[in-house]
Amino acid sequence: MARGAGLRFYNETKQIMKFRLLINGQLVDGASGLDVVNPATEQVIASAPRSDATQLNAAIAAARAAFPGWAATSWEDRAHALLALADAIEAHSDELGALVTAEQGKPLSEGSREVAGAIGTFRAFASMTMTSREFGAAGQKVYERCTPLGVVAAIGPWNFPFLLLVAKIAPALVTGNTVVIKPAPTTPLTVIRFAEIVADLLPAGVLNVVVDANDLGDMLTSHPDVAKVSFTGSTGTGQLVMASAAPTLKRLTLELGGNDAAIVLDDADPQAAANHIFERAMVNSGQVCVAIKRVYVPEAIYDDFCAALAERANQAIVGDGTDPQSQYGPVQNRQQFERIKELIVDSAATGTILAGGLPDEGTVGFFVKPTIVGGLSESARLVQEEQFGPVLPVLPYADLDDAIARANATEFGLGASVWTNDCDRGEQVAARLLAGTVWINKHGDLSPLIPFCGSKKSGIGTDFGEDGLRGYCQSKIVNVGE
Repeated sequence: MARGAGLRFYNETKQIMKFRLLINGQLVDGASGLDVVNPATEQVIASAPRSDATQLNAAIAAARAAFPGWAATSWEDRAHALLALADAIEAHSDELGALVTAEQGKPLSEGSREVAGAIGTFRAFASMTMTSREFGAAGQKVYERCTPLGVVAAIGPWNFPFLLLVAKIAPALVTGNTVVIKPAPTTPLTVIRFAEIVADLLPAGVLNVVVDANDLGDMLTSHPDVAKVSFTGSTGTGQLVMASAAPTLKRLTLELGGNDAAIVLDDADPQAAANHIFERAMVNSGQVCVAIKRVYVPEAIYDDFCAALAERANQAIVGDGTDPQSQYGPVQNRQQFERIKELIVDSAATGTILAGGLPDEGTVGFFVKPTIVGGLSESARLVQEEQFGPVLPVLPYADLDDAIARANATEFGLGASVWTNDCDRGEQVAARLLAGTVWINKHGDLSPLIPFCGSKKSGIGTDFGEDGLRGYCQSKIVNVGE
């Protein structure tokens, strides 16, 4: 299928194309429908099957029934299953990439990159093993066995609706768990279609998909037959998930909000640093958990740095993701669109808009131009809150110790970065930043092979790497006597 053809197919034949849920190996209709809107056109592009409580219970029951058989298969066989899933995605990659663009809004090149990332994630987890750990003094036999937990609830966000769910599905499956997937209500189509494509590649009940309108989440996360919840989303929703899971003491992995700071040191080239920081702040129109969300710049290079950022913002092409010229798509949904506009209004009242600003009245689609803001105080909403959109505050500093303290003065702690021509100096600054990951002269560089976690209110648990795999297992210590 040619690039873009999948998007045209879904747009033009949405009454013909029928999306179905995967429950217990069967493709079934939803109890009702849920409209899915293209954020670039504000038009309904499809009706997703919407689950009710009965279907959710059926999905959990199917996953529970399938668990013993799946857990009993070898790690090698489960890894081969992941490779088969990757191959199936690859065979439908153009269709799935176009579908990501249709429901999420990002340019087709980015939709294709997300699908490629999903393929790579399955293959990466298929290549992993867990180290067998031994303990005790000489002559003792004490070792660890890691066993799967059971049913995993994988709950995904709308910014990367496919990739971030695959990042939960892959480690859950390879470690021997069964899965109930719940995508975000505004972006369910790609995951539904993926499940249809791979329905025959796994035993019935191993992989199940339900869709709601934010009305079944508590039932899923509190269900006694769900052993673990893996959730990516806002900190506020993560707190609700944690409270819901508390009565049954479920295992949790929560990858939550961030307010990532970038600190530019006084030896950095302002033009080069601004170019890189702009890219990592505005990727996916700023809708990335680890996007750069505030920048601290030495007073001596502040004006040059702001000018370089503003130039990049003014050159940026924002438009429908199906247009090959578009570099940035719309904000994904109206609620987030209205919130970003509110932050721009607040920032204009207390600071200076250096580029971008509010969308024109009457514009169709949830489009926001990359916006650069200077002159804000540390207490400004845009500095203190996670904007999750293409609006970036730039803050000057005179003293590096003060900049580090300001960067750390947040309830979030997902990522941070340091920009310098002296990497040794950059590492010294990185050691003082309170974040799960600190990058030097780059930002947001993630790999399934490298652990990724948040500190403070940015999350609990670890995604990726062997540490991520262990989060889907119960550690059992076997201590053998004579």
